[in-house]
Amino acid sequence: MLAMIGLIQNETLKIWRKKRFFVILLLLLALIPIFTYAEQRVLHHNQAHFTNWRSQVLQQITDLENTLSSDRMPEEWKKHRKVVVQQLQYYLEHDVNPSDISSVTFTREFLQNAMTLLIPVLVLALASDIVSGERAEGTIKLLLARPVRRWRILFSKLAALTLYVSLIVVLTAVISYLVSGLAFGYGGWTMPVFTGFMVKGSAIDSTYAHIVPQWQYLLMQMGLTWIAAMTVAWLSLMVSVLLRSTSASIVTMTSVLIAGTLLSNMASSWHASKYLFSVNLNLAHYLNGSPPPVEGMTFLFSLAVLGIWAAASVVVSFTVFTKQDILN
Repeated sequence: MLAMIGLIQNETLKIWRKKRFFVILLLLLALIPIFTYAEQRVLHHNQAHFTNWRSQVLQQITDLENTLSSDRMPEEWKKHRKVVVQQLQYYLEHDVNPSDISSVTFTREFLQNAMTLLIPVLVLALASDIVSGERAEGTIKLLLARPVRRWRILFSKLAALTLYVSLIVVLTAVISYLVSGLAFGYGGWTMPVFTGFMVKGSAIDSTYAHIVPQWQYLLMQMGLTWIAAMTVAWLSLMVSVLLRSTSASIVTMTSVLIAGTLLSNMASSWHASKYLFSVNLNLAHYLNGSPPPVEGMTFLFSLAVLGIWAAASVVVSFTVFTKQDILN
């Protein structure tokens, strides 16, 4: 046990010394104020054009219903807009402002938008060279020369990676809250948020819709973001084991993530795409009641797909790392 703890500590220090984690923090500190400013501009625009939130929501419903009459709009987009209209009407009926902005609201919206691309890209910046980088530097030979089983070495890398991925998710939420609070205030923890909507085609089943305080919604969203980030991390670990080049690992995973983001917006007619991990990364769809990328996808289905991809990547990583001649 002590030997394993020592290995994990060693791998943790390796990631720390590469300074990439500090680069990630700097990126978050640079990007989040930009998004905060953009959100603030939107808020000022709405306040200048609408007397209250109800008139704003009514205008949104009117605009969405007008677009539904267009023959040039794809049917999949119409389904999404119909669902949004029903959600907005539900909020009106229950006298809850869906556009109320606070630092907590901004944080959960930022996490939702960052779940499929930004956070995965930050994760692969740490994970993509965790093995291939040591091959390139030649330190893998010194590491494997120690009287330690290979699976223990890879497990220590996996544990250290899990720690840093968790820190990325937590720090993204903390920095979002602290920075946006300067513009929107630090309240909003108990604001009511509806969840539990079930999308069936172009209709919403609100049977299980219920109100939760926003702090609880934020915690659920952070948990789902962590699941998506860990799936990307474990896949990146597998690619790092399989490919000897660090640049090849980074390019491969970055290309997969970007392609997956594009595919999520165009995959509705390709039903087999729902088995791809990238199409299932945006688990926030199931919290806010948005239609999934492919009709028929459910929360449990997406969790199962991500779990299978993650488990398979771990099995492949350990199998290759323990049996393959990776010194040459």
